[in-house]
Amino acid sequence: MELAVVSDSHVPERAEGLPEPFAERIRAAEHVVHAGDFTSPEALATVRELATDLTAVFGNMDPRNVALPAVATLEVEGVTLVVTHGTGSLDDYEARVAGVVRDEGGEDAVGVAGHTHRVVDTVHEGVRLLNPGSVTGAMPAEAATMFTAEVADGELRVTHHER
Repeated sequence: MELAVVSDSHVPERAEGLPEPFAERIRAAEHVVHAGDFTSPEALATVRELATDLTAVFGNMDPRNVALPAVATLEVEGVTLVVTHGTGSLDDYEARVAGVVRDEGGEDAVGVAGHTHRVVDTVHEGVRLLNPGSVTGAMPAEAATMFTAEVADGELRVTHHER
């Protein structure tokens, strides 16, 4: 299965919209994961229109009328993904997100989070953490970024895309 993994749209207060090449990747994916901070119902509606299937969570900048869960768990081809925004201090970001991943999905789950606008693909105390950065390049990001991921037979292969 092909996933598009994005976060931190921040439309319209920091960006006008999704870069077209990224919109095309979202449209082409079998499933889209968005780790929060759409920042408007319209931005959420845009992603929902593009996505064949969507798993999304609430970010700290999302208005209350963006009715999404704080944490979502997705099982794909033998891989458990735990999606959360990662809200809070940058100082303990990886430990905090890894804790949510362990609590919600167990030791073998992969965490997907946003919030920092920085691309991360790392392992923190045994938990793989993915942060696709900001799909629109919203500040403080230096570029628009996202991941695509191929998931098959319990394996997750991630590709970083930058514009």
